[in-house]
Amino acid sequence: MKISIFGLGYVGAVTAGCLTLRGHEVTGVDVHAPKVETLNRGEAPIIEPGLPELLKQARENGLLKATTDVEAAVQATDVSLVCVGTPSAITGALDLRFVRQVAAQIGDSLRASGKKHALVFRSTMLPGSTAGIVAEFLSDLVSGGQLQVFYYPEFLREGAAVEDFLKPSIVVAGTQTGDRPDAEMMELFGADAAIVNWNTAEMIKYACNAFHATKIAFANEIGRLGKELGIDSGMVMTLLCQDRKLNLSPYYMRPGNPFGGSCLPKDVRALTHFGRQNGVSLPVLENLLQSNEQHLRNLLLRIEEAGQHEVIILGLSFKSNTDDLRESAMVDVAQTLLGRGHAVRIYDPQLNLAQLVGSNKRLIDTKMPHLASLLQKDLASALGGGGLIVAAQRCASVLDLGRLVTSNHRVLDVNGWPELRQLPCKYEGFCW
Repeated sequence: MKISIFGLGYVGAVTAGCLTLRGHEVTGVDVHAPKVETLNRGEAPIIEPGLPELLKQARENGLLKATTDVEAAVQATDVSLVCVGTPSAITGALDLRFVRQVAAQIGDSLRASGKKHALVFRSTMLPGSTAGIVAEFLSDLVSGGQLQVFYYPEFLREGAAVEDFLKPSIVVAGTQTGDRPDAEMMELFGADAAIVNWNTAEMIKYACNAFHATKIAFANEIGRLGKELGIDSGMVMTLLCQDRKLNLSPYYMRPGNPFGGSCLPKDVRALTHFGRQNGVSLPVLENLLQSNEQHLRNLLLRIEEAGQHEVIILGLSFKSNTDDLRESAMVDVAQTLLGRGHAVRIYDPQLNLAQLVGSNKRLIDTKMPHLASLLQKDLASALGGGGLIVAAQRCASVLDLGRLVTSNHRVLDVNGWPELRQLPCKYEGFCW
């Protein structure tokens, strides 16, 4: 393919060099003439291991050149990759002026020529940015079939960018509708690329970076507390990372219920209180419970917005396959809904009130002494003839639900249970 790459910084220069390894002809484009001259000499405009050798080889093989002429680059290529910077504004907002400028220039060039083209944004942009730029500068080209637009986030670490491009840990490409592009574009993205819509592709980049930042801040907070107490926090993190069942795994990485139970809330409180006692500020850890409480408030808001007087809760305990009600979000949900005048029915086959003992029994005696009247013995009684089903746990089969749910019901899926979309009623995911 003949590819033009706009922006010859870390992302653009590395992308240019690596694409020539696959035999593509690359034209680099940049407003800074010194960068263009450097690339035309087959030299790297940035310091990045392995990149000088790549660019030198590409130049010698006639696969790489650079220019400041936008129109010439677009006319000479089939695909344009936009890799310009998206800095922070003084307010912290994302500044898209460079991306918007390049998009407008490419659009003008295509209108003048009438040629078909593919435009691929790689610059880091917030969800909705690609759609907004297309609407502002490119909608006529897209609707007329002259231009295809993709969002192709980069996951390149400075200092290891060439290795990351050639051996990626994640590859995502976004199309307008989430449909798979043609074979030629899939060759560019890679056969293993996950194909999603523009907004999802934009969000995954931010989710990854926010997760990395969270991990670093978390490790540093444990380190500060450990240092104060004379604990080897490096060893603590080494041991933490040995657990690949829970700690370094997809476990817990699913939007849904607020966390609860006998361990997580209690231990977060204890650790942050311990930090304060020792004069160590732990803002990431200290805000976990506040975030969890906000998630619960948002769930209650979604339930209220459904506008249903009758609410059926599937699963009262804090997670599936247990009767532990301590700090269960659904206990708070039921208690709040009752206080607001809703008719609440609960189905949880794991719960046997007669067998509750200790703190579980004390919690129910204090918070929900009327639980016995709300807890239904069978699914049919719980569902009744209609109402909002809050699916907090998978405590009933989809087959049984399919027999009993009617068009008078609505489902709010809090558990990430996609099979519920098959039910003959309106479905909504809580946070997806």
